[in-house]
Amino acid sequence: MRRAVIALVALAFAPWWASPAFSGEIIYKYDAPDGVTHLSNRRMHKDYRPFFYMRVPRSVDPDKLMAVIRYYGRRHKVDPELVRAMVEVESGFVIEAVSPEGARGLMQIMPDTGRELGLAEPFEAGPNIEAGVRYMRAMLDRYGDKGLALAAYNAGPGRVSRETGIPDIAETRDYVAKVMRRYGARSGMR
Repeated sequence: MRRAVIALVALAFAPWWASPAFSGEIIYKYDAPDGVTHLSNRRMHKDYRPFFYMRVPRSVDPDKLMAVIRYYGRRHKVDPELVRAMVEVESGFVIEAVSPEGARGLMQIMPDTGRELGLAEPFEAGPNIEAGVRYMRAMLDRYGDKGLALAAYNAGPGRVSRETGIPDIAETRDYVAKVMRRYGARSGMR
């Protein structure tokens, strides 16, 4: 038992920064003859076998990203604080975020929507934000209301209408509420 604890402690303090790729790492496993299982982020000898691949999501500092958000927000006339709130809720500032439905990047753009917007690199911060802001601008123009535009951004424009409002989809209602709460806290609900 003591050796297993030592092996896990060694793994916790292993030099992860030495990994060739910061976005993921192979964890190796060795079952010793004495029954102790060893885990390591390095292959210590030939009996260590790949056990699993651990993804470490790359995130970006929100304050550093604000220059990009401001640029595209102003360029497409979408309040940068609204865009920041969307990125925070959509991806938590994780550049390589992928939703269970397949939405990608900081602004969680679906592949078909990305193709329509000409988004070739969904995991590049600038192009992803630019495409997401252009899409949000289209939703704002279509619905004339931030709440409805956010609902359309989340659920798709086919599920939102001016007459019926935000669709009765728990995820969409939660999304709109979270974005508006963050937006309001940062901007005073412009």
